[in-house]
Amino acid sequence: MVSLEVVRSELADAHKDTRLNLSAVLEGGSLTPEQRWGTAVACAFAARNERLKEAILNEAKQALGDKATPVIEDARAAASLMAMNNVFYRFRHMIGKESYATKRAGLRMNRLAQVLTNKVDFELVCLAVSAINGCEMCIQSHEKVVLEGGLSEEHVHDAVRIASVIHAAAVGLES
Repeated sequence: MVSLEVVRSELADAHKDTRLNLSAVLEGGSLTPEQRWGTAVACAFAARNERLKEAILNEAKQALGDKATPVIEDARAAASLMAMNNVFYRFRHMIGKESYATKRAGLRMNRLAQVLTNKVDFELVCLAVSAINGCEMCIQSHEKVVLEGGLSEEHVHDAVRIASVIHAAAVGLES
């Protein structure tokens, strides 16, 4: 079982800031433990580094105990759905043609409405993954839902901080 501490120690000195940030963003802040670890898990899936993903999953299971399974399953679903949606909607946004914008997406997204935790937390996790994937349209859409759902800009900020550091750690582990 790979721990987050072991993964952090594998980051070279060139990635010292990432190593330090990886601890800092996963402690405290405005997010609940479920929001924090759901975001971290989904972002680890999106970052596609196996060791980092395993370490984050292990840490999330430890931190969340009995609450881990629904949080992890929602994070897994969010990462997968955003992998699809971010490509599709980023294309629509980048191409900028009305003809594409009016076409029906025709993509199944039922899991967005069938969350195991709660809708607002799921949207927050989707926002963080969308930040990694660079989809402006999705980021704006999820941020709107999250704020209307009662979370604050501080919550959004903390989730995106986690996303940025998880992504940086994946890059650091690969370099």
